[in-house]
Amino acid sequence: MRFHKAELFFFLLMGLVGLGGAFSWLAYSAATGGAVVGGVDTAGKFAFMAAVLAALSVVCGLFLIFPIMSRGLRERGKLQKMTESLSIRSQSLEHAAVTDGLTGMYNRRYFDDALTEYLAAFGRIDKPIGMAILDLDHFKAINDSHGHDVGDEVLRQVADCLQIFTRYHDVVARLGGEEFAILSPNITERQLYNLSDRIRQAVAELNIRNGNVTLKVTVSAGLAIWNGSESGEELYRRADKQLYEAKRQGRNRVCAA
Repeated sequence: MRFHKAELFFFLLMGLVGLGGAFSWLAYSAATGGAVVGGVDTAGKFAFMAAVLAALSVVCGLFLIFPIMSRGLRERGKLQKMTESLSIRSQSLEHAAVTDGLTGMYNRRYFDDALTEYLAAFGRIDKPIGMAILDLDHFKAINDSHGHDVGDEVLRQVADCLQIFTRYHDVVARLGGEEFAILSPNITERQLYNLSDRIRQAVAELNIRNGNVTLKVTVSAGLAIWNGSESGEELYRRADKQLYEAKRQGRNRVCAA
């Protein structure tokens, strides 16, 4: 298990404080016992060591731990402001031009614009961005067997699943047909995988009724984390390649680059 630098400094501080407390106790014990060794007051020696350790604890806190905490808080503030700014800008776009009429989600045009903005914005603060491409399995068979009205209802319910599980600053869009996408900033590969797999499970649990028939649907997903230098199109191609791999492995699964 690897510790963060701040955790190591914290353990160092706790060690110094502990040693300082031990020497303070020894100084107190020596003073109350009147111990003298070689003509030197033992209590004074212990008190001096306690003072040195206290000073080292202050230095450790001020020059090692506090800068890390301060930097982390500033980065969190910048990230929050960036997210709020991007959210406000997204709300100012023409709603009809960037919204999918069937599901009420963002469309491909909005997704492409948001992808460009997110790569530029989060690239400046060196934060990761994840992309998930999701595609309904055997959707053509649903349209062919049950009609497009039922297919539309399937798309709407799947879209609801994506909206429920994603965060407010994630960009969730219907790219076209039965393909959806999630653009998720400040997320690790494991977190993106867990998010996508929860969506996959939720979709598999949907019950879409068509008269006396209950339909079950599944979704496959491909994931990729931005490497910090590739274009939006390159990031999309990597995620799409993993989607193809999920389909190849049997569908109803999540694959990551």
